[in-house]
Amino acid sequence: MAHLLLLGTMRPTVVKADSLAGHTRSTGDRTAPWRCSARIGRRRFPVAASSVDDYLPMRSNEVKNRTSKDDIASLRLITAVKTPYLPDGRFDLEAYDSLINMQIEGGAEGVIVGGTTGEGHLMSWDEHIMLIGHTVNCFGTRIKVIGNTGSNSTGESVHATEQGFAVGMHGALQINPYYGKTSYEGLIAHFEAVLPMGPTIIYNAPSRSAQDIPPPVIEAVSGYSNMVGVKECVGHERVKCYTDKGISVWSGNDDECHDSRWKYGATGVISVASNLVPGLMRSLMHGGENAALNEKLLPLMKWLFDEPNPIPLNTALAQLGVARPVFRLPYVPLSLEKRVEFVRIVESIGREHFVGLKEARVLDEDDFVRVDRY
Repeated sequence: MAHLLLLGTMRPTVVKADSLAGHTRSTGDRTAPWRCSARIGRRRFPVAASSVDDYLPMRSNEVKNRTSKDDIASLRLITAVKTPYLPDGRFDLEAYDSLINMQIEGGAEGVIVGGTTGEGHLMSWDEHIMLIGHTVNCFGTRIKVIGNTGSNSTGESVHATEQGFAVGMHGALQINPYYGKTSYEGLIAHFEAVLPMGPTIIYNAPSRSAQDIPPPVIEAVSGYSNMVGVKECVGHERVKCYTDKGISVWSGNDDECHDSRWKYGATGVISVASNLVPGLMRSLMHGGENAALNEKLLPLMKWLFDEPNPIPLNTALAQLGVARPVFRLPYVPLSLEKRVEFVRIVESIGREHFVGLKEARVLDEDDFVRVDRY
């Protein structure tokens, strides 16, 4: 766009069409009538076809066959779903489909596709949008599909979010610009650029983005019709801050989600643990306050975050035989000691509560595949 605007400032030479009538030009050994040419000679420039005022986002006024903001705001259990791989690093769609079916059968009401847990940051945008579209096409009538189309580049966020809604996702997850941090005014402007496109959950994970999204920023954009709420990883007090103001909020921390839901008014949880035990996580969000169940699940929840997510989850799903033991670098499997600990956790909670049908195995180091080109 920048180069078009620059070219648009050049003053073109205007030639009336009737002044060329009947004129000819030399073409070597013959003559030919003048025609318009698309060629641009030296030191001659095209005129821009558009200006800033002409640019509009790619939106349609047709009624979309997608869920409403209020439908997403009612979801209690949303799974940040894992992306499984084939030995060469490509998506294992058969294993992915099986995992989504297990989520549906276990009672999850929504999935985040290509989030942190799903390793969206290790995907090309083509892979990312394809996986969102695949999930919608196969499962969109049975579970809400929320695509992680956020980026630290506002331009990429806008483009990916347009594409995500075009392939049918029900909602978007938007993180704040990470690494190249911006001002609070910049945060507001970033979110305002994507909010008009469809139902949106804003994701606050300061441990990953290196910048907290403070309440004044969320309050500034809360009036947008597509603003659904916040996935909040800061803690209970922040959750209460939003629920007191009528802003929907999901806990982003599995080990805090029970109390956030039942003591601080959170809508529910966007969960990693539900990849493994969706039925128990549904009970934790729907069954009323249940300190005993929460206590039972805490060792699993803490184990899942002993190393950066999604390393433990990827290891666990491989140990359960639900996904191949394939890791896209820089992620690598957990140590033997932690794998042994996971088998004991499964035995303590009960194998019947976990996804898959195979017994949990420790696995050998040679069982794991690490892919550095994908």
